[in-house]
Amino acid sequence: MAQRSSTSADREIGRRLKIRRLDLGISQTAVADALGLTFQQVQKYEKGTNRISAARLQRVAEILDIPIAYFYDEKIAGTKKRQTAFAL
Repeated sequence: MAQRSSTSADREIGRRLKIRRLDLGISQTAVADALGLTFQQVQKYEKGTNRISAARLQRVAEILDIPIAYFYDEKIAGTKKRQTAFAL
C-alpha cells in the first residue's frame, strides 16, 4: 500500500486540536485516554501525520467541548464564504 502524505487540511485540523487542548490545559495523555488511544496517536493527529476520521473528530470535539465546525472554516474549505446546505 502506498504511503500518503498529510494534506494541509490534516495539518490545520491537528493544529486546531492542539490549540484548543492547550487552551483547556488538557494533556495529550488525557485526550488519548478519553479516546481509548495512546498519546503518540494524539501527537500524530496534532502534527497532521495521521488523518482523524469523522467519527473520531466528533468525539474529539465533545472532549474539547467545542462544535465540530471549529475544525472547519474558510481556510480549510478553500473559500471565503461559508457554504450551507440550505439556500435562503
